[in-house]
Amino acid sequence: MAPIVKSFSGSDATPFFDDLARLRITVFWEFPYLYDGDATYEQAYLATYARSEGSVFVLAFDDDVVVGAATATPMATETDEVKAPFLASGRDPRDFLYFGESVLLPAYRGQGIGLAFFEGRERQARTLGLPHCTFCAVERPADHPRRPKHYVPLNSFWQKRGYTHHPELRTTFSWRDLDEDRESPKPLSFWIKSLTA
Repeated sequence: MAPIVKSFSGSDATPFFDDLARLRITVFWEFPYLYDGDATYEQAYLATYARSEGSVFVLAFDDDVVVGAATATPMATETDEVKAPFLASGRDPRDFLYFGESVLLPAYRGQGIGLAFFEGRERQARTLGLPHCTFCAVERPADHPRRPKHYVPLNSFWQKRGYTHHPELRTTFSWRDLDEDRESPKPLSFWIKSLTA
């Protein structure tokens, strides 16, 4: 049976947080994120989304097992690191739904679930009356030692969904890479889609 995708608002997703924490740690271990995750941090991170008014969790289930997840929240409720490049460029964060992440176990990729994740979050933006959706992606050098030989970035997938890269909108997030003994800042740039075009 194909996985089923369901949307949950805010705290309604709380019962799935253990699964979501494990999923984020597993998927973000891969290139390009190379994230050496921590379950305690993950629970706290997910709780901030659950408390955010207007947030949505779009989850993929295989029977009762969560195999994928995507989150979004109004950018107005996000951190300064997320909002700062928009404010500096004259864009109002209150006009954007910000996508936190989209993670899916490898065995379930290529089945349309990633598309369903985008559709579920864009539907939430329309419900909230927000005219734009956005997310940011980490930037890694082409010669990064952990870059897989046949790695293909998701740029074309995002472009087909109607998202435009805005490399001038940049921020940094800090986390501990697999080869690091402490957190370090990582550069990210944003992609934007207008839902009113």
